[in-house]
Amino acid sequence: MKKIILLAIVLFITLLSCSKQEMNMEWISSSPANQWETKKVAIFKNNNISDATIQIYPDKKQQVIDGFGGCFNELGWEAVHALVEVEQHKIFDSLFDIDKGCDFNIFRMPIGANDYAVDWYSHNEMVDDFEMINFSIDRDKLRLIPYIKKAQTYNSNIKIWASPWCPPSWMKSNNNYACNPDVVNDLQEEGKGKEMETQFRMDNKYLSAYALYFSKFIKAYQKEGIDIYAVHVQNEPNSCQSFPSSVWSPSDLGIFIGNYLGPKFEADSLSTEIWLGTIERPQIERVDSVLSNPIAKKYIKGVGFQWAGKDAIPGVNKKYPELKLMQTETECGDGSNNWAAAEHTFELMKHYFNNGANSYMYWNMVLNETGKSQWGWRQNSMITVDSKTKKVTYNPEFYLMKHFSNFIMQGAVKIDTSDKNCLAFKNADSVIIIYYNSGNATSKSFEIGNKQFSVQLSEKSFNTFKIIK
Repeated sequence: MKKIILLAIVLFITLLSCSKQEMNMEWISSSPANQWETKKVAIFKNNNISDATIQIYPDKKQQVIDGFGGCFNELGWEAVHALVEVEQHKIFDSLFDIDKGCDFNIFRMPIGANDYAVDWYSHNEMVDDFEMINFSIDRDKLRLIPYIKKAQTYNSNIKIWASPWCPPSWMKSNNNYACNPDVVNDLQEEGKGKEMETQFRMDNKYLSAYALYFSKFIKAYQKEGIDIYAVHVQNEPNSCQSFPSSVWSPSDLGIFIGNYLGPKFEADSLSTEIWLGTIERPQIERVDSVLSNPIAKKYIKGVGFQWAGKDAIPGVNKKYPELKLMQTETECGDGSNNWAAAEHTFELMKHYFNNGANSYMYWNMVLNETGKSQWGWRQNSMITVDSKTKKVTYNPEFYLMKHFSNFIMQGAVKIDTSDKNCLAFKNADSVIIIYYNSGNATSKSFEIGNKQFSVQLSEKSFNTFKIIK
């Protein structure tokens, strides 16, 4: 009888351990009340699966994930350097450290000035210098290059891509960085541009010189120990802005890529990829116009989208499955830096990843308390530095980005789920599940393989689950 009782106890313990056991799993949760909170979860056999259970399908693989990052901008560097050195390092740790930071691996940078430069400039403002004799990146050695080199001290394998907001002003028909007259520039009304009407001087000597400008930029950065792995040929080619900008028609952009930029990269043996970006309009026919140019198409490795370009990515993903896709500049709000902004960004991330994006870029990683661009638009940042009080604030979007970038490795594969509000990715050694509970505190069940787990989610919380194989 004792043997029977002992056997029954062993059997009971075995069944109990099978029905409920600690999962080899990490769970990080962030809510307005608590950011980056470590929680525990138990695993259950899948005997309680219901229609409400979110299914994760590790074998239903989608696109490869290349990574996450932000943009190196001059005003970001200036904001960080309002702090003493030890506080600067805390910010750099939080952004770039592989283990405890965001572990960003892809970064954007401008070629010349953008709206978050200290002031407007290009790398050659010597009029009619078609041989680029006066080309120089000396200006970048003050801010952008030190910013990038700081990131390289954390990860020497980071990838940098670059895009111009504007060519040298003398290459434009209005001889000005800006496109739209405003109090922040000296452009006159007669120099105002128009969408779909190319502002670049479409003359052979200007087009050849601009291709040389790109090549010299890449080579100059190589000498600084910084490889530019890709260029997106024009930031927002449809937008006529009061800050550095240049409108291109799709057909003219295709001519520049196919007849000048691509051949120049070949002639100079540059491995830098050419991307069609950054596309900020929803009309897929504008993308088609460039890609239908067979000479341009053979050089284009990917397409980058931002803002209203999000409405073009589903069609491009379907029509051009061979091309890489990138979200190039997350929508930057109006300086609210609140939880609602993070919720909006999560909706964007869902949209882009559910439509084939391989990578996702934040915009300004760091700004001062004003958040203002040089033309006065207050925008969001992951981190805010108060230049007066020296207080550093990690905004909700910092934690949202970290919920992705700290867990999803370069080379991970997006996998399918039964709920499009739930994103899942497969690393070599783990599965990552990201879910936002948009309402009140509630329980939620997930099923993957032959296991199910249930968790109690905090109100309005981002949740990342790392299931280790």
